This record gives sequence, structure tokens and C-alpha cells, in this order.
Amino acid sequence: MSYFEHFLSANQAYVALHGDLHLPIKPKTRVAIVTCMDSRLHVGHALGLALGDAHILRNAGGRVTEDVLRSLVISEQQLGTREIVVLHHTDCGAQTFTNASFHQELETKLGVDTSHMDFLPFSDVEASVREDMALLKASPLIPDDVAIYGGIYDVDTGRITKVEA
Repeated sequence: MSYFEHFLSANQAYVALHGDLHLPIKPKTRVAIVTCMDSRLHVGHALGLALGDAHILRNAGGRVTEDVLRSLVISEQQLGTREIVVLHHTDCGAQTFTNASFHQELETKLGVDTSHMDFLPFSDVEASVREDMALLKASPLIPDDVAIYGGIYDVDTGRITKVEA
């Protein structure tokens, strides 16, 4: 059985627990969280969130990209979020390569020139959080009255440490 088939089976049990919640489209906490796709980070559990509480945007490294910004603008302008949390984590895969090394690896493995792409690697997790917070604060698409916070999730302990801008 494929993992997807297993997921569909597991979903049957979830549906039984879920019930007919009819949650509102707007997140209850009015918060959007930008974080990494890392499987060791279960954002809802780590932050005490329930279904319908917050928008959670995930990508490699938890970086603020053009598409994340697009989603945040929709989140705030259409769905009422008033806070953004940038949450990166320790031992991130985005810390294991540089753009140059990854470009070369992709050229070798796939025969594709990706030199025009920035995969947004970083070496300092705290600096990456600050960089992404600064991008949000500088964006004309994020109003000044939207609060922006940053944090680092420790994958070994589950502890989140606040990062000051």
C-alpha cells in the first residue's frame, strides 16, 4: 500500500473526529505564521493552535518569498489577519547548502541550469528570521499596523525562542 492510500485510510478516522465544525474562513487568532516545511515541526501542536486558529504558510526554510508575500496580503486584506509570525528552526535543511553548490548539484544530477534561482539558503538561523522580518516590515503590501514577530523552534526540545527584530 502506498503512503497516500494509508493517508486516505487514516483520514476516515479523522473525519469521524472532525464532525461538522463549519469553521469561519477567517482565522480565529487573526495570525498568519510563515514557517518551514520540515516534518519535525508540527506548528499547531507547538503553538497550541486548533483547527481554524491561524493561517500557516510553509516552504523550504520558512522563507518570505514572493508567493508567501502574496498569501500574506490575501490573509491580511481579505481574511483579517493582524499579526505575522516568522518561525524558523534549528538544524534546517536550508543550512546544508549554498546556492552555488546546489546549482552545480542540479546541473550534474538533472542537467538543468538553475543559476537564475535563489534557493534562499542560510547559515545563521537567527539572522534568517531577522532578514525575513525586515522584508515584511519594508514591504508596502504589509501595513505598519500589522505586528510582525519572529521565533526559532528547537527541533530537539520543541522550545520556541523569540527573536527581536
